[in-house]
Amino acid sequence: MAQAPGAKRGIAYEALDNGIASAHDPARLQALARQLSARKIEVFARRWLRLLPHPYTRDDRAGGYHYDISILQAEFSLTQVFDRPLTGRVFFEEVIRENLDIGRPTEVALIFDRKVTRKTPGRFRTRVITAGVAPYLYVDYKRSFIKQYAKEGRALRTETVVNDTRDFAVAKRLHNLPALREVGFSANRRLLSVETISHDCSIGKAAFHQVTSPVTFNGQQASALRFEDPRVQALLAVLVSFSFLACGFSSKDMRRLVAALLGIDPGTITQGRMTTTSDVFASTASSNASRAPTAIASPTVGFAALCS
Repeated sequence: MAQAPGAKRGIAYEALDNGIASAHDPARLQALARQLSARKIEVFARRWLRLLPHPYTRDDRAGGYHYDISILQAEFSLTQVFDRPLTGRVFFEEVIRENLDIGRPTEVALIFDRKVTRKTPGRFRTRVITAGVAPYLYVDYKRSFIKQYAKEGRALRTETVVNDTRDFAVAKRLHNLPALREVGFSANRRLLSVETISHDCSIGKAAFHQVTSPVTFNGQQASALRFEDPRVQALLAVLVSFSFLACGFSSKDMRRLVAALLGIDPGTITQGRMTTTSDVFASTASSNASRAPTAIASPTVGFAALCS
């Protein structure tokens, strides 16, 4: 909606279908979008109605007989552009997977800020529809609904579609648009607030590169970690053990726990074979290259301080 006014006023922007991906002056462009009012819509509609066949004569219209403009359907959308589109798509798919119960009456009541009882009409459900390879999440409320999808694979679009204004105790006449707009945009924000995800479903490319590349930490060179190596995975799992937070750990402690995760006899892992000190230093240096260390008691004891 802000594309035409933005172009008319010379604001450079990058289009995202019917939205905006980026703009040279986003604050000004947002202010232009907010200027769309019921009055402007009515002026635009009346201009075209004058060109169409009209059942009312000039005298009828002068006497106050005319068409009134009402809201048949309204859509209110919030677009959040991903800085890394591929990672954003993975994130959205994980959001859908972990929020399949969001269409339950209790959740719908939170999203739309409406009281839901056994007498509330409509079906309460979560619908996931795939168009091509793009998933869409739908949550219904009476005759209206809210949906989420990846806009051209680059942004998360959250959109409330009102098919009957009376679903929200708002009359249909156009002058009620401000009240309906508050309903729609508030529902978008509340949906984002009630959605949860249990973990960071993907690791950023930069973070992954940092972990798997050699680094220099406090003047010492740390070798790269082979992330797909089962021994590395076992070592990282051991390092986050809460049992190490109280008094640190020794090389022997590490070998015993790593062997258990790898399913082998701890006696087969010698200190030289495991090279616990270099492994631990590589893992902690890769994750702490941008932080100053706290306290290091010895090469094999005290690294828990760096990991905490």
